[in-house]
Amino acid sequence: MAIPTRNEVPEELTWDLTRVFKNDEAWEKEYQAVKDEVNKLPSLKGSYTSGEKLYEGLTKILEVERRLEKVYVYSTMSSDVDTANSKYLGYSAQAQALANQFEAATSFNYPEILALSEEQLAAFKKEEPRLKDYEHLLAQINQKRPHTLPANAEKLIADAGDAMSVSENTFNVLTNSDMEYGYVQDENGEMVQLSDGLYSILIQSQDRKVRKNAFDVLYASYGQFENSLASTLSGVVKAHNYNARVHKYNSAREASLANNGVPTVVYDTLLKEVNSHLDLLHRYVGLRKKILGLKDLQMWDMYVPLTGKPALSYNFEEAKVEAKKALAPLGEDYLKHVDYIFNNRVIDVVESKNKVTGAYSGGSYDTDPYELLNWENNIDSLYTLVHETGHSVHSWYTRHTQPYVYGDYPIFVAEIASTTNENILTEYFLDHITNPKTRAFILNYYLDSFKGTLFRQTQFAEFEQFVHEADAKGGALTADKLDKFYGALNQRYYGDDVTPGGDIAKEWSRIPHFYYNFYVYQYATGFAAATALANKVVHGTDEERKAYIGYLKSGSSDYPTEIMKKAGVDMTKPDYLEDAFATFADRLDEFENLIGKF
Repeated sequence: MAIPTRNEVPEELTWDLTRVFKNDEAWEKEYQAVKDEVNKLPSLKGSYTSGEKLYEGLTKILEVERRLEKVYVYSTMSSDVDTANSKYLGYSAQAQALANQFEAATSFNYPEILALSEEQLAAFKKEEPRLKDYEHLLAQINQKRPHTLPANAEKLIADAGDAMSVSENTFNVLTNSDMEYGYVQDENGEMVQLSDGLYSILIQSQDRKVRKNAFDVLYASYGQFENSLASTLSGVVKAHNYNARVHKYNSAREASLANNGVPTVVYDTLLKEVNSHLDLLHRYVGLRKKILGLKDLQMWDMYVPLTGKPALSYNFEEAKVEAKKALAPLGEDYLKHVDYIFNNRVIDVVESKNKVTGAYSGGSYDTDPYELLNWENNIDSLYTLVHETGHSVHSWYTRHTQPYVYGDYPIFVAEIASTTNENILTEYFLDHITNPKTRAFILNYYLDSFKGTLFRQTQFAEFEQFVHEADAKGGALTADKLDKFYGALNQRYYGDDVTPGGDIAKEWSRIPHFYYNFYVYQYATGFAAATALANKVVHGTDEERKAYIGYLKSGSSDYPTEIMKKAGVDMTKPDYLEDAFATFADRLDEFENLIGKF
């Protein structure tokens, strides 16, 4: 079946952006108006001489940012549904350039606030009661005071930003442009050039030779550049450590987490608890070896499905009905917003020619929480729908509860709402499906997600901590040293049922997230929190469900860990992780019992 062009997609399956701007002419008019406002912002520099002036300056900057956000969203979303449309590509480029201009025009803002003494800031708050609207924002800025250098020093560091990013840029160019993979035989016996997308398919092949060859060819390609990739990783680690050191942090990890308002105990607790529950991953890996009937389980055997696809198929209309049934424990008010999203052209549903791949939830503070999908009539698309709707309802509650300054949510909590919805869907399936093979598929879907997110991302987090600490001690991050540590780490995580050695030791060389400065741990903490919260929503009390909705309404009005405490999850303590591991263990038990009956 041919992929339709944009104008061939039925209108009811497209999102309606006229609710953002009536037409392109209205966008162009607002774009120019916002540009004019951005050009005026530098005049605020040096104006924070009183509480009133500080309030007026912050308010003006946020007003312009709010309008800019809407301009940006319309342009990018218009382009995303047809990336070959040069008009909207131009709009998107204009909006991005304007966003960069806004960042430059307001770069004085936080440094000038920090240039005020704490006594001055306290006096400003006292004389201008309206500054209470920005109390948490000012507290966040003030926390950076011990780690902020004099303005001329901060400018020197900022000016070195391009030089500091050379290693990351080199990694991206090398792996996305210069590196070419070799050829492999696909499942049809045809020789094809490997790509990242094709690798993700072939590594799941039921034909072991196919997945082994894909694995070998992929790592042979990375192996050719291993020394260069060790150098690029070393360069970005040195940049992280340098920035942390000059800003008087104890480590790059502390600096990165502090930037998001997350205490390091969250990271420490994650690593400790995952390591103390590796026996569960070893059990699952051992079961995989048994089901596949292998004497020598290899890492290229870790992604092949253990069950066939179930007879579960949903077109979009059927999926909407199923999703609402599954999400019912979240309450009538939550479902009211789901219903609006599902039935008011807020979702761009089907794949079309030149539409971006994947899925996301977007929009701005003053728009609907739009969703982009590329629908297929399968269970994966249903999971994607409830995932993105989790983001969208989170956005709706936040934007309709918080003022603009707190009308978004921090990265640390962003994936929790969406993944909680996925877990609620899993709970729904397990409560209603009795067919053993279908139950086994659902259980395996969850177990693989748990393995790939909570265990694997924590493994990545442990490696990331190692490389930063090794560099901070003056050690050279050579390819041999990285291979040795990563190979041993991988073996410890997956256990004795995996045959030791092999090219998996080179996996560090292909993971772009290692360049993101202590980012990956949030996938693991988020997945664990979502498992615990889904249990509370589905099996808990009305108060626990009310607390969950309260979290969705919180936006960025408090520090991330404090927001999650209000939802009933203290991420500085191990309880939520233990709840997640208990759920994994229960579902592993049932999966093992079901598989034994086939």
